[in-house]
Amino acid sequence: MNTAYKRIVVVGGGTAGWMAATALATALPGSTVELVESEEIGIVGVGEATFPMLRDFHKLNGIAEAEFLRATNGTFKLGIEFRDWRAKGHRFFHTFGNFDDLAGPACLWGQYRRVDDAALGALGEQCLPSVMASQGRFVTPPREQPNLYSYAYHFDASLYAGFLRGIALGRGARRTEGRIVEVRRRADGGVGQLKLDDGRVVAGDLFIDCSGFVSLLLGRALEEPFVDFSRWLPVDRAWAVPSEPSGPGLTPHTVATALEAGWAWRIPLSNRVGNGHVFSSRYIDEDRARAQLLQQLDGPALAEPRLLRFTTGHRERFWVHNVVGLGLSSGFLEPLESTSILLIQRGLEKMIELLRPGAPPAAAAVANYNRGMTRVFERIRDFIILHYCLTERRDSALWRDMASMELPETLDFKLHAWRQTGSLNMYGEEGFEATSWLAIHAGMGNWPVRADPALAEVPLAEALQALHQRRDHYAAVVAAMPTHDAFLRHMLGR
Repeated sequence: MNTAYKRIVVVGGGTAGWMAATALATALPGSTVELVESEEIGIVGVGEATFPMLRDFHKLNGIAEAEFLRATNGTFKLGIEFRDWRAKGHRFFHTFGNFDDLAGPACLWGQYRRVDDAALGALGEQCLPSVMASQGRFVTPPREQPNLYSYAYHFDASLYAGFLRGIALGRGARRTEGRIVEVRRRADGGVGQLKLDDGRVVAGDLFIDCSGFVSLLLGRALEEPFVDFSRWLPVDRAWAVPSEPSGPGLTPHTVATALEAGWAWRIPLSNRVGNGHVFSSRYIDEDRARAQLLQQLDGPALAEPRLLRFTTGHRERFWVHNVVGLGLSSGFLEPLESTSILLIQRGLEKMIELLRPGAPPAAAAVANYNRGMTRVFERIRDFIILHYCLTERRDSALWRDMASMELPETLDFKLHAWRQTGSLNMYGEEGFEATSWLAIHAGMGNWPVRADPALAEVPLAEALQALHQRRDHYAAVVAAMPTHDAFLRHMLGR
C-alpha cells in the first residue's frame, strides 16, 4: 500500500494506545506502527464497563469473544441499573435492547402509557434484555436472530491493554520502551520527533496521542485549547477500588447508585468487583467521598482506593497538523454510560477512513473530522446530562443545582420536542439510539404532556392484551435461560 504516512507513532499504551496500534496494524499494512510507552508511568486501569460498539471493533480486528473474555476476566453486560437517580429508593434500567417501533399507532411505549395498568409493571418488563438482567440470566442472541438484542462487556482494563498488545505486536506493530522528555516540532508546526530519556529519537509522519490526561502532544506540545463541560457536568474526581465478590451473583449489568455529591459504580468481573465513586469536589471533600465509596462495597476491599482527578470536556480540535488525539488525551466524559472506549473507537474509525486512500487527507476532511468528533462529544454530553436534570431529588446541593441548571441548547430543544410531541428528535453523530433516550425518559418518569391521537386507532382492550402477552412471554423465555455465571462458565470451559 502506498501511503503518505509510512511511519505512524502511537504515544502511550493503555486501552487507547493498544486499540490504536491494533487497528492501524490491521487496517494499514503499508505503514509501520510504533508504540512508545514507559512502564514507569503506568496506565489508568480499572474495572471497565463498555458499550456494545466494542463488539464491532473486535469483529473488524478478528478478535474472538471467548479469547478476549478469558484474557481479561471479562463478563457480559446487558445495560445499567440506576439506583436513587430519580428519587431515593427508586430504580430503573437502561438496556441495550429495544421497545420495537417508536412511532405510529402500534408504538409500544405510547400504548403502555395509554393503558395505564399498574399490573403491567415497569416499561422494562416489555424489553427482553431488561428482564434477563433483572433475573441475572444471560445467553447470546440466537444465530437466526443476531439483532434480537445487543450486549457489551465488563473487563479489567489493564489486562485488556496487555491482551491487545500481544495482538498488535503479532501483526507487525513495534513497541518502544522509554519516557519522552522532548517533543521536537517541524517547521509547519507539526511534530517531527520524540526524544526519549536515554537519548534515543523516534521519528514519525503521523503521531497518535494516547498519553492520557497528560495530553503530551495535543495539549502540551501543540497547546490545543480545552472546551470545559464542567458547568453541566461538575464531577471532577473519582475514587476507584476493587473488592472481593460477594452479595449478588455475577450480575450481567453495571450498577450506578446516586450519592450525595455524585454516584458510585459497581462492575462485576469474573474474579472481583470493580467499584468507584465519581463526585464533585465542589460539593464534597475527598475524604468523605472515599468513606462513602467504602460503605458501598459488597465485600472486603482488595487494595487501597485510588484517586483520579479530571475535567469533563474535550480539546477544541482532535486532529491538529500531524497529531491526532485519542482517549483521555483528547477529552473526557464521566463514565456514567461507559462511553470512554466508545469515544476512542469513534475517533479511530473516522481517522482510519481518512488514512485508507494513502494520500494526506485534505484540510477540509480534517476539519470535518474535528467537527464530527466535537458533535460526538456533545451528543454524549447531552445524554449524560439527561440523567441529572430530570431528577426529583432535592436532598443535597448537587442534585438541587443539577435539577435547575441551564441546559445546552441542543438538549433543551430535545426535551421540549419530547415533552410536547413525543418526538425523540435524534441528531447526527448520536452516541445512543432512540431506545436509550426512551429508557432514561421512562426511568426518570419524564413523559410527553399529551399522547398522539393516532394511538387511539388501536382498541384499548387490544393494546392491553398485547402488552400483557408480551410481558408474560418474556418472563417465560427468561425463566428457561441459564444464569449469567453458568453461561460464562460453559462458554469459557471452566
